[in-house]
Formats: sequence, C-alpha cells, structure tokens
Amino acid sequence: MAKTKDLIDHSHRPSKLLLMLEGRAVYDAAAMVPMLGLKKFLPQGDNHPVLVFPGFLASSKSTSPLRQYLADLGYRSHRWKLGYNMGYSHKLHYGMRDRVTELVERYGEKISLVGWSLGGVYARELAREMPDIVRQVISMGSPFRGHPSSSNVHRIFNMFTEIPYDEMPESFLQNMAHAPPVPTTALYTRGDGVVAWQSTVELSDRYDVENIHVGGAHMGLGFNPRVLLALADRLAQPEGEWRRFKPPFWMKPLFHNWYPDWLVHGNENPLETASL
Repeated sequence: MAKTKDLIDHSHRPSKLLLMLEGRAVYDAAAMVPMLGLKKFLPQGDNHPVLVFPGFLASSKSTSPLRQYLADLGYRSHRWKLGYNMGYSHKLHYGMRDRVTELVERYGEKISLVGWSLGGVYARELAREMPDIVRQVISMGSPFRGHPSSSNVHRIFNMFTEIPYDEMPESFLQNMAHAPPVPTTALYTRGDGVVAWQSTVELSDRYDVENIHVGGAHMGLGFNPRVLLALADRLAQPEGEWRRFKPPFWMKPLFHNWYPDWLVHGNENPLETASL
C-alpha cells in the first residue's frame, strides 16, 4: 500500500525581520478607506449569508470593517458571536456549528464562510463537516497545513488552546491539510510575518480549489485592498457556477508576488511542484 503524501508544511517560522514588518498592517488599514468609494464598481452580492471568523486572540471587533464592507456589497454579513478567539475548544467548536446552522435556518439558503488566520482553519473544518449547507469557504493567511516550527505564535497558542497542537492526532492534521468538499479559496501573502506562507496555501488538483496571492502583512489581511477585491469577486459567483479567479488585465500586477527572495523566508515553494 502506497504511503500517503505528507501535506503538512515543515518550513521554519518567518524571520524576526518579517515579524517586525507586520507593523505595515497600518498601511493596509489606511488603504481600505479609498476602497470604500470603489464598492459600486465591484461585483455586487446576491444577499446570501456570509459568516466571518476572527483570527487568534481577536474578537469580532477586528472583523467589523470587513463585515460592513461585505454588507455594503449586498451580503447578509455576520459576526461569530463567540467572543475572543482563544484557540480551539470543544465548546467553541459546537458554538460555531450552532452559529452556522442558525444562520442557514434563518435565511433558508447556503452560507459562505470567510476566516482570517486561525478563523480560516475553523471555517474550513466547518465546511468539511457541513458541506450540504456551506456554499464556499475563503481563508485569509490561515495555516491549515501548519506545523509548530512554521509559526511565530505557536507557544502562545499552546498557552490558551484546550488541545495543544502537539496533542492533535497526526491523522487529524493530515486531514485538515486537505481542502474541504466545497469550493475553496486560500488568500495568502509571501510577506507573512506570523506564519510561514507555505502553510497557508492549498496543494490540490481540484478545479474548485485555488490560491490567490494578495501580499501585505498577516495582521492587515482584513483590510488589504487586494483581499477586498478578491472577496468581492469570489462571493459574487452564482451558486453552482464556481470559476477560478481571473483579475482584469489592468489588475493583474496587484496580485503579483513583488517580494524579493532575500526577504521571503524559506527556499521551498510548494506551489512550484503542486499540480494546480
């Protein structure tokens, strides 16, 4: 019997320089302001529900600007109502499931899930558990293929989470690295200073699974203009008519990787060998 391919990323954690450069997230936040005036020129929503999950140690306050942006585009945008994201717990897991079910029952249609960092890991697992009611899932800098060695917050995570990473079964971690059975988009930045960018990308040959490079800082992904453009395009796709992201010709440079190799940690690029 052939050995199952190891999808967990084992890159070393981002450098201290990249971590310090996370301060540039303030520029991502500032760049969101002019984006608000461009909303009417972007693909508009069809009023289906969207649930947004915050990152580690953050609450729904961190996703408020993003949720308002999605609401202005024409979506029923919702917060998770579960306080601060202090890491995984069984209580949190059931709370998220209940929140998804509540919104689906309220509106009588499938829901899209959007998660920032650890929130994206949660969103993917909920989509895996409830594919019949999840329309699509979008992660933003989410280390779903992560290993302790590829994160700058691993020790802090283990201080708060109910189940430390090191105690999670290998089979669960390998399964988590596979895309859930719904259309899946991974937004990532090679300039990520919190987690290795290699751990935030999909390795799949499925047509309905994709990676989109958005650049910027990990801490600024919820405000990043390229993230906002990608979200508007992805969420506007009619149900059952998913297609891969193709920005207009004049926008392609925005989604190009402009990070020099000397700055981006790690020599391995998993996307060069993945059949995507």
